Amino acid sequence: MLAVIGGSGLTQLASLAAVRREVVRTPYGEPSGTLTFGRIGAQEVVFLARHGHGHTIPPHRVNYRANLWALVKAAGAEGIISAASVGGIRADLGPGALVVPHQIIDTTWGRPQTFFDGGEAPVVHADFTEPYDRALRERLLCAAEAAGLRVSGSAVYAATQGPRLETAAEIERLARDGADIVGMTGMPEAGLARELAIPYAAICAVANWAAGRGDSASAIHFDRLEGVLHEAMGRVRRVIEHLCETEV
Repeated sequence: MLAVIGGSGLTQLASLAAVRREVVRTPYGEPSGTLTFGRIGAQEVVFLARHGHGHTIPPHRVNYRANLWALVKAAGAEGIISAASVGGIRADLGPGALVVPHQIIDTTWGRPQTFFDGGEAPVVHADFTEPYDRALRERLLCAAEAAGLRVSGSAVYAATQGPRLETAAEIERLARDGADIVGMTGMPEAGLARELAIPYAAICAVANWAAGRGDSASAIHFDRLEGVLHEAMGRVRRVIEHLCETEV
C-alpha cells in the first residue's frame, strides 16, 4: 500500500480507480479528511488531501499526527509520497520546476512535532540525518525520467510557518542558510513519518519565485500562480502514476 498526500493543487488523483472511502479516527484527533482507497495500475494506493475538502485547512492547522497515524496505522501504508507546492529560491528552480528535495530546514513553531510527547513511555530520539527516504526518492526520480519529465533531484526544503508568505529578507536569510525551495507543510510531516519508521519522500511543484526573487522581486503575483501550479501538478500526477504503474 502506497500513501499519497496531496497538497495545494493536488486535491485528488484522477487516475485513482477508487474502491472505497473511509472515515478514520485516531488517538490524535481527526485527519484532514476521508481516506480514498484504490489502485493505480497494480499498485494499491490510499490518498489523503492534506488541506481537507475544499482546501480549507491552513498549513499551521493541519493535524499532521492524525494524518500520518491514519495512513500508517489504520490504512497500512508502507510508504508515503508527499506532493506539495513551493516557492523557488535557487536560480534554476523557477515557476513550473519539479523538485524531489533531499534535505529540510525547519523554521515552523507551535505545531505538535512528535508522537513521543511525554507520559509514561520512554523518550525516543529519531535519527533525522537524511529526512527523506533515499530509495523512495530514487523511485520518484526514475519514474520521472521514464516519463520523460525533468525533475531536480537535489534541493533543500525550508519549512516556514505560514499561512502568510515570507518577506524578501526572510527568503534571503533562508538562502544564506542553504535553502533552495520554501514551503509550509514539509514539517512536521517528514519527522512524524520517520518516527513511524515509514519511507517518506516528497515531490514539489514550484508555483512561483519566492519573495524578492525573479518576478516576485516586489510582490507575489497570485494571478500567475494558479495556472503555473495547475500545469506543474499535472506533471506531478504523471510521475506518481508512472511510479505506480511500473513498480509495486
